Amino acid sequence: MLTFQSLGQVIERAECCPFGATAGFGHASPAPPRRPVRRALYSLEERQRRDASPWTVVQGVLAPVQFAACLASLVLVVHYIVTGAGYGLATASIILKTALLYAIMVTGAIWERDVFGRYLFAPAFFWEDVVSILVLALHSTYLVALFSGAVDAERQMWLALAAYAAYAVNATQFLLKLRAARRQQTGWPAPALAAGASR
Repeated sequence: MLTFQSLGQVIERAECCPFGATAGFGHASPAPPRRPVRRALYSLEERQRRDASPWTVVQGVLAPVQFAACLASLVLVVHYIVTGAGYGLATASIILKTALLYAIMVTGAIWERDVFGRYLFAPAFFWEDVVSILVLALHSTYLVALFSGAVDAERQMWLALAAYAAYAVNATQFLLKLRAARRQQTGWPAPALAAGASR
């Protein structure tokens, strides 16, 4: 007499699919999902080169100086847009901010070469470098507009504000990357100027 128990035994013997769980048979439990393994921002060798490079200190000094110059210039630019007064001071502040940007870009490229072996677009800082190029292009466009007289004073100031907005995005990228680097240190000694470094 065919019972449910004997029917189950027949089905079990007839099962030939090696993928029982996929086919609806067997009791195999699905494998737990794998967590993606994140590559550390710096290898041990890269971290040692970073801490030994004199350009790390230069970046650590230039980054907060440029940030302070940007804040001061932002106030002057907005003041000019709102009141129409103080064009000369606002313009001088933008030129100073742009000069600091050029300095940190050049020294940053040298720093990147010291640590990662290339001047730009090292994998660890690829997107930061992409946005840095955009920031540099906007600041340079402002200088062209200023010295060529291609646009009027108010449009120059709006162009400077666009450059500062891109700079704010870029600065945020580097701050987040610095935070990630600190979290991934896992036993390595903290660099001397990590709190002020831009990279």
